Amino acid sequence: MPNKKESDTTVSSLPSDESNPTISSTIASTEHSKGNKPLSSARVQIPISYPEDGMLTVEWIQDLTLTFDWSSRNLPPSEFPSVFPVDVFDTLVLTASKILHKEPNCVVIDDFDQDSRVVVVGDVHGQLHDVLFLLRDAGFPSKNCFFVFNGDYVDRGAWGLETFLLLLAWKVFLPHRVYLLRGNHESKYCTSVYGFEKEVMAKYGDKGKHAYRKCLGCFEGLPLASLIGKHVFTAHGGLFRSVSHAPSKKPKGKKKNNVVFNPETNPLSLGSFHELAKARRSVLDPPWNPQLSSNLIPGDLLWSDPSMKLGLSENTERGIGLLWGPDSTEEFLKKFSLKLIIRSHEGPDARQKRPDLAGMDNGYTIDHDVESGMCITLFSAPDYPQFQATEERFRNKGAYIVLKPPKFDIPDFNVFEAVTPRPDVNPFYDFKNAIDSDEELELASMGPST
Repeated sequence: MPNKKESDTTVSSLPSDESNPTISSTIASTEHSKGNKPLSSARVQIPISYPEDGMLTVEWIQDLTLTFDWSSRNLPPSEFPSVFPVDVFDTLVLTASKILHKEPNCVVIDDFDQDSRVVVVGDVHGQLHDVLFLLRDAGFPSKNCFFVFNGDYVDRGAWGLETFLLLLAWKVFLPHRVYLLRGNHESKYCTSVYGFEKEVMAKYGDKGKHAYRKCLGCFEGLPLASLIGKHVFTAHGGLFRSVSHAPSKKPKGKKKNNVVFNPETNPLSLGSFHELAKARRSVLDPPWNPQLSSNLIPGDLLWSDPSMKLGLSENTERGIGLLWGPDSTEEFLKKFSLKLIIRSHEGPDARQKRPDLAGMDNGYTIDHDVESGMCITLFSAPDYPQFQATEERFRNKGAYIVLKPPKFDIPDFNVFEAVTPRPDVNPFYDFKNAIDSDEELELASMGPST
C-alpha cells in the first residue's frame, strides 16, 4: 500500500528560477481520502479569478483544488461558469498550451539531485477525487518531486474538465516539474464518443463549443513520450515503428521530390528516438492507416499494446497502433540502454478481454520481464469505469509508481483504492449503449490520415 508519510508533510520550496512559495499543510490536510468528510466551504473561492499579475501561486492552486472538490459535491454542472468563468478558463488553457507546444515530442527529465523522486501516473479518466487523493498521497509536485502523467485525463468519468484544468494549473505553476503526456482519449474522436465533449457543453453552455475547441487545441500540444533519467521510457500506449520512406519516380513536368510510403515493402521494425523527434504530433486524431500516411508514430505511441506473441504486428483489434512481444521489449531496452518501459492505456475492462496478460486488479501489471528490464502497464483510475452497465463492478485498485535515486530505474508500486462515496452525478454519455471499449472504435471515421 502507498507510503502516506510523504503526503502529510509540508513540501519543500522551489528553486529560484520558478515560482517558489512552499506548499502549506492546508492542502495536504484537505479531506480527500477514503471515507472523506464533507469539505468546509470556508476556503472555497467562487468564482475563481486569475491572478492579476498572471503568476500562479500554490495558494491559487489550493483554492482551485478545494473549490473544484466542493463544487463537484454541491453544484450542478450548469453552474460551472460561476465557479470557473470562461475568461479564467481561456487564460489558463492558453498559458498552458504555449508551454506544452514548445516541448519536444519526447520530454527528457533529468534535472535531478540526490533527494529527487519521480511519480509516474497512468490513466485517470476524469475521476477527480481519486486524482486529488493521489496528489496528496504521493506528495505534491515540488523542487524535488517530479510528476509524469501518462495521458487519458478525460472521458468516461464525470469530472474530466476539472481534472484537466487542475493538472494544467500544476503545469503552469511548475513547468519543469510536472509533465503531461498525451493519451489516446485526448483526441476529437474519443471525446465525442466517451463524454468529454458533452461534459464541456453541459458545464459551459453557450460557451461550450468555444471551450471544447480550446481543449482540443491544448491536446494537440501534449508531448507523446518521456525519458526519465537515462533508463526509463514512458508513453501512453507504448512502442512505435520505424517509418521508412522510399523516393518515388519523379512524374514528368514536376520538379518537387515526392515520397511514397509503402508498408508492403517496408516490414515492421522498431523506431528510433530520432524518428520520434520528427513525428508531427499536432493532429487531433493521429493517423491510423499505414497505406495512407507515413506519420504513424503518434498513433503507435498512443494506441499500441504489449503482447505475449513474439515480434511486431499491426494492432488489428484496435485498428491502430502496434502489438509488440517480449522480444521487441528486449530489443528496445537493449538498443537504447533502458531498464523500464512504463505505459498505460489498458484498464480492467480491456484486460478482461486479453487472457494472455495479467488483469488490472491492483492498478499495474508487469507484462514483459526480460533480460534488460521490464515493460509495465500502469493504471491510476480505481473502481473504473465510473459508470458501468452491469451490477458487478471491476472494483479495481489504482496505482502510481515512484522512481528514486540513484538511477531512477527501480519501480516502487503504490496501490490505492477509490475515494468513496463518489458524489452523485449523471454521466455525459450513454454508457449502457455506447461502444464498450476502445477496441471497437470505428477508426475509419476519424478522418483522413495526414
